[in-house]
Amino acid sequence: MPLEIVRQDITNMAVDAIVNTANPRPVVGGGVDKAIHQAAGPKLLAARKAIGAMTVGQAADTKGYGLPARIVIHTVGPVWQDGHHHEAEQLATCYRHALELAWKRKAHSVAFPLIATGTYAFPKDQALSIALHAISTFLLEHDMMVYLVLLDHASFHLSKQLFQAIQAYVDDNYAEQALSAEYDVPAYGMQTARHVQRRRQDDARVLSAPLPMEAPIASAPNDDLALELEQAEPTWSEDLLARMDATGEKDAAIYKRANIDRKLFSKIRSRKNYQPSKQTALAFAIALHLTLEETRAFISRAGFALTNSSKQDIIVAFCLNHGIYDINEVNMALFDFGQPLLGK
Repeated sequence: MPLEIVRQDITNMAVDAIVNTANPRPVVGGGVDKAIHQAAGPKLLAARKAIGAMTVGQAADTKGYGLPARIVIHTVGPVWQDGHHHEAEQLATCYRHALELAWKRKAHSVAFPLIATGTYAFPKDQALSIALHAISTFLLEHDMMVYLVLLDHASFHLSKQLFQAIQAYVDDNYAEQALSAEYDVPAYGMQTARHVQRRRQDDARVLSAPLPMEAPIASAPNDDLALELEQAEPTWSEDLLARMDATGEKDAAIYKRANIDRKLFSKIRSRKNYQPSKQTALAFAIALHLTLEETRAFISRAGFALTNSSKQDIIVAFCLNHGIYDINEVNMALFDFGQPLLGK
């Protein structure tokens, strides 16, 4: 997917470029800056000194030296004061200038830390929101794989109110996966003892009933078969493309809103029977602003269903029911609950 949130040490990211939260002066600072310099080796500091002093929001690049990445993009984040000294605008500028420089250097993949949230004390929830918005805006016009790298779960949290609302929804709807799988619990229906007992009785009757005699299968005339094929329901990809055409929007606007890259979408468009992953199918449902019922019908064409045995499904259902159609917000919720993200 074009934008992915990962828990990882940024110095281990095998990408074209990693972004360093640099000190304004050509010295080794703390946190991410120190870790990158230690992993890259002393040549990085020499190259940083050649750049000289940097201002807030500026971006400059060096080689990666001992890092898996071939490029290090250095940018200076703002020191948090009180939120009334243009800190948000300055932080957004860091991301924009770093991405523009990466694009200029023909980097196809870039890894960012959460800039300015360490020594500079920028509040992490605000920094995350700014990062996601800045990166998503850039990706609307550019094809690039961007990773937002977080060291630990403490670096990332939904707002307390939204987290509690989703947690309550999950608690109310989550069913034991084994029970759901065994008794085929209807999606988002509460499991009851009566339902279980009725299914057990039905299973017993089916197992004890004699097998019916099989009737011979009649061959359908060619004309009837052709008619049936003409009347067959559209495949998932056909349904997707029809829904996209109906919006009147450009394809790129929709697939990028779904956090899908151009190469994957080209495969979907060119293959009538393309089989998506569930994450891809749900991502397009979000991008198309489908209702919960529309989403169920849409993903069923690819052989998927929304069930109470999947926390991912329950969280997506919560977002659909509450009109949350920003893929980044949905993925933030999924990430905070340890679930797979939507997209490619």
